[in-house]
Amino acid sequence: MKYLIHTFLIVIVCSFSSYSQKNLFTKEDTLKGSNTVFRSWWDVLHYQISVNPDFLNKSISGSCTIRYKVISDTLDYKMQIDLQDPLIIDSFLVNGLRFYDFIKKKDRWVLNMPSQVKGNEYLLIAYYHGKPKVAKNAPWDGGFVWKKDSLGNPWMSVACQGVGASVWFPCKDLQSEEPDSGATLTLLVPDTLIGIGNGKLIDQHVVEKGQRSYTWNVMNTINSYDIIPYIGKYTCIHDSIKGEKGVLITDYWVLDYHIAKAQSHLKTNVINTLKCLEHWFGSYPFYDDTYKIVEAPYLGMEHQSNIAYGNLYLNGYAGIDLSNSGWGLKWDFIVVHETAHEWFGNSVTAMDVADNWIHEGFASYAEVLFTEYFFGKEAADDYSEGIGKKIENDIPLIGIYGVKKEGSGDIYNKGSRLIHMIRQLVNDDEKFRTILRDLSSHFYHKIITTKEFEDYLIKKSGKSLKPLFDQYLRSTKIPILEYKLLEGKLDFRYANCVEGFNMPLKITANKEYTIQPTMQWQSVFLEGQPKAISIDRNMYIELKTK
Repeated sequence: MKYLIHTFLIVIVCSFSSYSQKNLFTKEDTLKGSNTVFRSWWDVLHYQISVNPDFLNKSISGSCTIRYKVISDTLDYKMQIDLQDPLIIDSFLVNGLRFYDFIKKKDRWVLNMPSQVKGNEYLLIAYYHGKPKVAKNAPWDGGFVWKKDSLGNPWMSVACQGVGASVWFPCKDLQSEEPDSGATLTLLVPDTLIGIGNGKLIDQHVVEKGQRSYTWNVMNTINSYDIIPYIGKYTCIHDSIKGEKGVLITDYWVLDYHIAKAQSHLKTNVINTLKCLEHWFGSYPFYDDTYKIVEAPYLGMEHQSNIAYGNLYLNGYAGIDLSNSGWGLKWDFIVVHETAHEWFGNSVTAMDVADNWIHEGFASYAEVLFTEYFFGKEAADDYSEGIGKKIENDIPLIGIYGVKKEGSGDIYNKGSRLIHMIRQLVNDDEKFRTILRDLSSHFYHKIITTKEFEDYLIKKSGKSLKPLFDQYLRSTKIPILEYKLLEGKLDFRYANCVEGFNMPLKITANKEYTIQPTMQWQSVFLEGQPKAISIDRNMYIELKTK
């Protein structure tokens, strides 16, 4: 588990908003989404996973060895191991001995463990098999992916961020739980295919005629949903770049008939992306586990040191500019967005999925930063303004805590716009860049909450950002600047906003002015008696005359 800055049990928020009242959660939701008494007394140190997929039968068999440490005393050593139906655990070993005292409850296996000593380490091995849930529309509707490449070769992987890693291996399936010492993944595959996992390849050998074993190891902490196998007819383009911390291995595992496309498209996009993101966010967080792109049978995902790539070797989002600005077709969306998650999502991780705006907001803002780095600030503002037009404001960005419930899909575009507004308020590009790098450094390989994130941003920026966070994270209201303009006198105020909202705002009326509206009417005289005003396009504010 990553170091939790504050250790506490996540509980369901009791003060329900109109949004949360629409969501009726059960005890089962709490057991899945909270650090309950079945989970809180033990800390995962390492996962050692071995899996043997059967492509014809769409089934898997394998084992997961969980090395864990007892971190608190308890009167009842009940341990929850998550593994989703229809997968079945055949048996458990506890410290090498067969263990029988357990029961199955839906997607959970509850073990009545013997008394254990705080501070000691133990081994639990779960042997399992079955037909895992098949992804209906990976990566959004996740599960195991069984496909064939265009030449008819088997092509397998997993996408499980939303559904959880327990869709394919036994684990403590909680976002706040990451193994301190990383993970090892062994893939048993036909010798005509290659198995790829996270981190570095540490062993490969013939198991028996027609079958090979590939073992990959991750040294750093890792989200369980990031531990992902890829199996297919791959070839490797080995490469490296000189980064901020030295030589970074950058491998490209692609289907063997896509070597030419990968050479011409992927390498350029990856080099540009890493160069840009190290500039803005600081050094890549996983040098010792390397960086690699793996061609995947779905669009893409941020799997740590093992990024899934299925963008068809096209710029944009599968050839589409999501911003409609033109700039989104100048670079590969999947490479930029998913690589950015190495910093925000994989290194800096939200404790609860309700706070996943931290992951997606910053990864989406990386798209803006990439555009600026290579095409200039006006281009970046164009891109940011374009994606801002797709904000829906259906529900707040922050979801419901303790029940595995994300907030709005706006965590991408609205999250990005929020960060862009903070940049305007800082009003010093170099200071803003320093803040981004400080965020990556201060929360390096840590589990955090939105509150901790907010407090740090407020401290580093020196700005009173609390009303801004309340407005854009916890509300669906779009602030309105109401104004009256007569003979050079401008009357103005904010409406449709949370209590205390007072964000400074640049306006243009023949010349540029900075005002600080509140919910109370204020007045200022403008030079030259302008007929209308406009507001800074980088601020997510509506303008309305009274």
